[in-house]
Amino acid sequence: MTGTSLLSARTLAGGLTVHPIGVGCWAIGGPDHNLGLPMGWSTANDHASRAGLELAYTLGANLFDTADVYGHGHSERLLGQLVAQVDRDSVVLSSKVGYFAGTADHAYLPTAMRRQLETSLENLRTDRLDIYFFHTSEFGPDDRYLDDAIVQMRDFQRQGLVRCVGMRGPHRYAPHRLTQPRNNRPDKHARFRTLFDRIRPDYLAVRHNPLTPPPPAGQPDIFTLAADHHTSILINKPLGQGLLTGKYDPRRPPHFDDGDHRQRKRWYTPDALTLVDRRLAPLRERFGSTTQDLARVALTYSLQRADNAAVLVGFTTPDQVRENLTAL
Repeated sequence: MTGTSLLSARTLAGGLTVHPIGVGCWAIGGPDHNLGLPMGWSTANDHASRAGLELAYTLGANLFDTADVYGHGHSERLLGQLVAQVDRDSVVLSSKVGYFAGTADHAYLPTAMRRQLETSLENLRTDRLDIYFFHTSEFGPDDRYLDDAIVQMRDFQRQGLVRCVGMRGPHRYAPHRLTQPRNNRPDKHARFRTLFDRIRPDYLAVRHNPLTPPPPAGQPDIFTLAADHHTSILINKPLGQGLLTGKYDPRRPPHFDDGDHRQRKRWYTPDALTLVDRRLAPLRERFGSTTQDLARVALTYSLQRADNAAVLVGFTTPDQVRENLTAL
């Protein structure tokens, strides 16, 4: 990391210049189900979402990240209302494909990808995406759809519909968490490297925060790997989806309504919240006890990790947007 200010604009892959704190738009998609699982957020409100997006833009944010599956288009449509009000060249738009197949046999069929991209462009009220991500690493049995999906994505680039191509860092396909025993799951890091070498992405979407474990022994550090290949990183979950802001009281664990993915996350159980709360104690003593104080610590932790990265912070209220974008 160089000595530049953490708040300095960053020029990333493809010549995209962004505010270092971008806006993640998963939560504003609202409650939702996909592939038989809750995959949305039950705490979103459209009025607050629109106000939050407008405030983020006013405060200087220009990177907005969404996906076709966030509310099955609802997140994209809300963001599209902002896009229609501003100069398109003043924002960097990122979306994803792969978690929603619609009526197709598979989400990565080239024809399905084209339909999803066309729908995303329509929802976002734009004629192009700055970054388009492969949202999952699930390309069918024996990677049946991988080669054609890569060809289709590069074709989007040639047509000017997509500027840069992205993929996820090491992760697990959500349904596999239910169908594969924990002690018999494939190595997600090895799987990531196989796909990275095939796709050769411009961007990686990587979860990174103080709760993120280090890579297994012998596996490359994701930031070093990205720098070595001139790949930029969009860091997601820098606040641990609110856990690192200290807003959750283990004595009164949160309740999430239907369609909220946090229903299936053990981090929101009393035992886990007690552990997080105990680990936050020395940070509160040193840096302050407000949610903005702790957000500042977490955002700094991720932003100082690399110059070729920006963080994506989600929100459900304008107050959260203001706290996050003024934290530094």
